[in-house]
Amino acid sequence: MDNKNNKNNPNNNRQGWGVILITTLLVTFVVMGLFSLMRGSGPEEISYDKFLSLVEDGDVKEVTLNSNRIYITLTDEARAEQIMDQTDSGSQSGSFSDIMNQIESRSGSSGTESSPDYYTAYVNDYSLVQTLDEAGVEFQGEVQDTMGQLFFELFVTLILPIGLMVALLSYLMRKMSKGGGMMGIGKSNAKMYMEKETGVTFQDVAGEDEAKESLQEVVDFLHNPGKYSGIGAKLPKGALLVGPPGTGKTLLAKAVAGEAKVPFFSLSGSAFVEMYVGVGASRVRDLFKQAQQQAPCIVFIDEIDAIGKTRDSALGGNDEREQTLNQLLAEMDGFDTNKGLLILAATNRPEILDPALLRPGRFDRRIIVDKPDLKGRVDILKVHAKDVRMDESVDLEAIALATSGAVGSDLANMINEAAINAVKHGRQVVSQKDLFEAVEVVLVGKEKKDRIMSKEERRIVSYHEVGHALVTALQKNTEPVQKITIVPRTMGALGYVMQTPEEEKFLNTKKELEAMIVVALGGRAAEELVFETVTTGAANDIEQATKTARAMITQYGMSDRFGLMGLESIQNRYLDGRAVLNCGEATASEIDEEVMKMLKGAYAEAKRLLAENRDALDKIAAFLIEKETITGKEFMKIFREVKGIPEPEEGGEEPKEEKERIAMRPVEHTEDAPAPSEPPKTEEP
Repeated sequence: MDNKNNKNNPNNNRQGWGVILITTLLVTFVVMGLFSLMRGSGPEEISYDKFLSLVEDGDVKEVTLNSNRIYITLTDEARAEQIMDQTDSGSQSGSFSDIMNQIESRSGSSGTESSPDYYTAYVNDYSLVQTLDEAGVEFQGEVQDTMGQLFFELFVTLILPIGLMVALLSYLMRKMSKGGGMMGIGKSNAKMYMEKETGVTFQDVAGEDEAKESLQEVVDFLHNPGKYSGIGAKLPKGALLVGPPGTGKTLLAKAVAGEAKVPFFSLSGSAFVEMYVGVGASRVRDLFKQAQQQAPCIVFIDEIDAIGKTRDSALGGNDEREQTLNQLLAEMDGFDTNKGLLILAATNRPEILDPALLRPGRFDRRIIVDKPDLKGRVDILKVHAKDVRMDESVDLEAIALATSGAVGSDLANMINEAAINAVKHGRQVVSQKDLFEAVEVVLVGKEKKDRIMSKEERRIVSYHEVGHALVTALQKNTEPVQKITIVPRTMGALGYVMQTPEEEKFLNTKKELEAMIVVALGGRAAEELVFETVTTGAANDIEQATKTARAMITQYGMSDRFGLMGLESIQNRYLDGRAVLNCGEATASEIDEEVMKMLKGAYAEAKRLLAENRDALDKIAAFLIEKETITGKEFMKIFREVKGIPEPEEGGEEPKEEKERIAMRPVEHTEDAPAPSEPPKTEEP
């Protein structure tokens, strides 16, 4: 939408006009009120017959006559009597000195003319002069410019307020026409964040090599525009950074500006939107005006989905947001890329953006900033650990392997938590133990030392966690156990089993997913097998198992009943990854039956494995109750002793199903059902 149409739209600034009108009326009322107060301090009007009565009683000292009024000044005695009458009628009586002060104030100071007390309308009474002369009243005439008096009153009561109103309206309209709006609300906030030097380069960004490579071309264009313009290439107008929260989208934008050494404008999409219609469009115009004055430069709009949502009139629109989006589209079409103006934007929800915003010629490139792989996590840990003192025991690759699925902000938080933990224990350097404890703090929270479980609850939690671990060790397609604990954590876990893959994996087989479901239900199976009852602690386990089973059926095509039919689609892939069914009610009911069948089979398998190895379950659980926390090595040692399996030779390779393992997502025994976790994801090979 062009600027002209935007200005002529009758809906624009209607709320701003309301503010202008209210302000103008307030100013007018204040001026007129002040004038009324000024006029209200004069003499009081009385009737003509009362005036004659005062003259006959001898209460009048002086009279001034003009063309339309007679001004009357009382004698001091009459004034005193009048004040006494007013005082007697009041709630309190005044003293003699107070009465004299009032008389003096109305008579004026010595040597000055006293002010009139009353006035009345002039009447053609030819005997008035004789009456005043006989009563001994001083009288005099006054020549008055009637037209001048009328003009003065007209000016004060009408012309002055209207003039002030017009002047105020002109000032406000002039301010708004310049894009400032009411009190500057139409001005862009981006100038507050403009940086000549961001202090961030590509060396400060790790784990996103593909995204950096795409943006390095843009930086090279800003440095050497002639190299590209000579062959006819143009600088992309915009690049959209897409990915989950915490992956470094804003950091990448700052690194582009830091490498190019150009001004960097940074603001959020929500900064454009206000309660006044038209303000967002005004701010967009102001932003691009500033940016073109500073070109070459980079404009970064974070969370662009706040203004870039698809325009849909079916459910009702949002005038302010749509006008802002229209203005952004028009501005991106209007500027010249040869000036070196680049628009970067970031979002976690690309699926809701308007198609007009994503077409070539606006945001020409979509750059995926996804969760880092193993190598990326190692690089990120090295970046954040370069200023942290660490001892020789630190193995960042082991930490990276234990944190599969973590993003850059998670890893930075883990390094910081490890340093804090080292200081808390009086150490000068960070050890590997501190880093593993930091991983636990980020994933499951801190230890709750004040939580004291009863003896019976400790037994239940111990058997529950050992049930998970033992089922893991008894299956081939599972990840080895690194740690088992029954120490409660602040995120609701009463205990957990920590696992991790031996290597980075991007695909899960059907057997691996089936083994994951059996492991998740191993804790509930151990409770029922040992105590012949169950508890609420398996809520999260059941939720994870159900999600995995449902994903196998509806997304991965791993059900014999439905085959390769896709029955669910993922929405908000970079946020909660919520799945939405794409089938009828009858099919949905059949899916529930298939999920139930799969879970029952997995639960029966878990109970079978634990029943056949009850001796190992009891011995490991008793050891866990005594120690509260055991390592994967201790767990496997007891398991081998009970099963009569010899220890592997020093440096020898043990069978895969007996290796000690770690996992990023622990299987938890919780007080109540925690937030749902994400089902395993696979990617196309």
